[in-house]
Amino acid sequence: MRSNRLSVASWAGLAALVLAGCSTTPVDITAGWSPNRIYSEASDERDAGNYEKAITLYEKLEGRAAGTPLAQQAQLDKAYAHYKAGEPAQAQAAIDRFMRLHPASPALDYALYLKGLSSFNDNLGLFGSLAQQDLSERDQKAAKESFEAFKELVTRFPDSRYTPDARARMTYIVNSLAKSEVNVARYYYTRGAYVAAINRAQAALTSFVDAPALEEALYILVRSYDALGMTQLRDDAQRVLQASYPQSEYMAKGFKRNEGPWWKLW
Repeated sequence: MRSNRLSVASWAGLAALVLAGCSTTPVDITAGWSPNRIYSEASDERDAGNYEKAITLYEKLEGRAAGTPLAQQAQLDKAYAHYKAGEPAQAQAAIDRFMRLHPASPALDYALYLKGLSSFNDNLGLFGSLAQQDLSERDQKAAKESFEAFKELVTRFPDSRYTPDARARMTYIVNSLAKSEVNVARYYYTRGAYVAAINRAQAALTSFVDAPALEEALYILVRSYDALGMTQLRDDAQRVLQASYPQSEYMAKGFKRNEGPWWKLW
């Protein structure tokens, strides 16, 4: 009987060892690291393109160095890592949290710039593989959000180092939005919906200034009024087109075909 009791005890000990060995509790390799080391390792992972690892380290740093400038920097760097990883929603959430927690931060201009940039990249795919795709044909919601972030940056921080690039991107977004409106007008025109084409062309002309697409908007007005037999309005639109774009090829050649993407600015 004694040997049986020992055997049971041995099995119980073995079972405990097996269970301990099967534990899934992860080992935190950063447990003994200083905040500066965590930040350095996170930045190295980010620079190497290992954004998921970098984000995890930045989150650890936020907790370890809470209330310090290093934690604030970690929040911004985490947002940037999300942006580079193609996660604009997470990037903007991180930026919004940073701005809410640190409304007087000296890095607020950068936060606004990064917020605009994340929406800009998500919607327009400027650095993606869209070689010949007309970006104005894509959803413009993110473009408008990007514009608002850049506009706030330019308004609040006119001397910021990020403001010149923000202004250039705002111009690009305006051109994109105008082109989107004109694309819809052309769509209606080619399907014989001339009143709808006129409305969308006029919306582009009313809402935007100096956008390249406005030349085509005027041409769509000329053609649509002509199709409807509204000769006086047609002639008025044609005079404006010729006065505004004296070198316009639309009147001679019609809608342009096989041209390169108009949106390549960078």
